[in-house]
Amino acid sequence: MILAAAQTKPTRGNIDANLLDHYQFIELAVQNGAQLIAFPEMSITGYERENALELAFKKDDSRLNHLKKLAVENKIIIIAGAPVQIESQLFIGEFVISSDNSVAVYTKQFLHEGEDEFFQSSFNYNPMITIENKNISFAICADIDNPLHPENACKRETDIYVASIFFTPNGIPNAYRDLQSYAQKHKMNVLMSNFSGESWGYPSAGQSAFWNNKGELVGQMNDSDSGLLLVENKNDDWKSRVVVN
Repeated sequence: MILAAAQTKPTRGNIDANLLDHYQFIELAVQNGAQLIAFPEMSITGYERENALELAFKKDDSRLNHLKKLAVENKIIIIAGAPVQIESQLFIGEFVISSDNSVAVYTKQFLHEGEDEFFQSSFNYNPMITIENKNISFAICADIDNPLHPENACKRETDIYVASIFFTPNGIPNAYRDLQSYAQKHKMNVLMSNFSGESWGYPSAGQSAFWNNKGELVGQMNDSDSGLLLVENKNDDWKSRVVVN
């Protein structure tokens, strides 16, 4: 099994440019044999609050078509984030685009302070997927601040916990501490993807990372590069490498 965390530098509000970046990262992941690629929080738009509604996607959004095509043609699962509108409600969400041309939506369950002015939270959209008999579940940013989230993932027999985040340099030490703790406590492998460039006018901390189910840090990126953190499992032994874009 090979998984990829994409560490990207979003262009604020420029969906076309960000999607082009996604296509390039996906091609790079495919070239390196990845079966799944996870992007950061709201990766398609960059992190937004005030203008999230005008940037919002729907589940059947035609702008997802090329991502779906890439998933099918390359047999790769793509986790890409955006503000998501479901009926009349707006969520911080991500699309789980599978190689069978299906699209599932995950919505952020625990909002960061101030997000509730613009977004709803919901536990109703919480898909789980399987690769090589390993159960994979998802988290978005502040979800990882609440220990209930990984605890619930553990109860669902999650093997791999994929966290798409936007953490600044001030916040990233806490993210590392918490994710390491969850990996060890719940015996889950943890893959985390973060931006490396500015978003919403704030710097991002990069340092996308992977912990095995013993809580050991297997691999990480630096705070400034864009690229992929690739992790490969052979006989329950994880190895990592970084490919800079």
